Amino acid sequence: MALLSIRNLEVVFPLRTGTIPAIQDVSYDLEEGERIGIVGESGAGKSVSAFAILNLVSQPGYLSSGSIVFEGQEISNADDETMRRIRGNKISMIFQDPMMTLNPVLTISTQMEETLLAHTRMTREAARSIAIEKLRAVQIPSPEKRLEQYPHELSGGMRQRIVIAISLLTDPRIIIADEPTTALDVTIQAEILELLLALCNDYRMGLILITHDLGVVSQISQRILVMYAGRIIEQGNTREVIASPAHPYTRGLVGALPEMTRPGRRLNQIPGTMPSLQSIPTGCPFHDRCSHVTDLCRSHRPDLVSGSRRAVACHHPLTG
Repeated sequence: MALLSIRNLEVVFPLRTGTIPAIQDVSYDLEEGERIGIVGESGAGKSVSAFAILNLVSQPGYLSSGSIVFEGQEISNADDETMRRIRGNKISMIFQDPMMTLNPVLTISTQMEETLLAHTRMTREAARSIAIEKLRAVQIPSPEKRLEQYPHELSGGMRQRIVIAISLLTDPRIIIADEPTTALDVTIQAEILELLLALCNDYRMGLILITHDLGVVSQISQRILVMYAGRIIEQGNTREVIASPAHPYTRGLVGALPEMTRPGRRLNQIPGTMPSLQSIPTGCPFHDRCSHVTDLCRSHRPDLVSGSRRAVACHHPLTG
């Protein structure tokens, strides 16, 4: 049985003009210790699909249908007390901006110790000991000193390491990382990715990595889910999908990587923009940006069809 199983997930946002679906028919499994990358442009539904797992979708949005099973328990309709025992305890989340995650007026020790005391019955001394242990695990130098500092006294990379350490405090089964390296420079990004990979291996944690960067996904994830306009349009082994994308959108993302363009040439880009959730075109939502479009694409939305190792939602999947 999968550690996390999501089936036919749908999140909607009611507006005055009607109900807008943010994600539709999202289904996937996460095994123990598995690392999944969810990629796509802004507005594809990546973050909303992850927030829905922890019931963190911003109001007035809500999970309208679907199933979320964690450790054999259905949690899509769980009450607040049940979610409190899971959220931040068994499933932790790393947000993209550590300065928004950390409280600027509290020391690191206060924030880490309060997290443990909220989920466990232990003394503050024991909580402090665990906090120091987790800071060491994320390679924070002089952890005793860092505990007494405030977030603004630390570098961006150090703050992100502390956010990761906080997510590890309760030894979670799953970590959801939402664009964890976006605000960091390239060198620090590489260090954070190596750290996440090592922690997943050491602690046997499942990882759901949300990013728009295929380069990041290729370094850390074993399986990739490509989202577009609120739906999964391709999923499979990360290396296989990047080496031979079957959906034209995925091929466009791969082609837009800087290393795919010769020096001195303009970077490749996918023409057009992601459609608004209020005006998703009929048929395939990617058809007005696709060079392989046919009348069938304009009139009928393709289903996500699974093969032996790949699933793709395209009437004319690419080969080779």
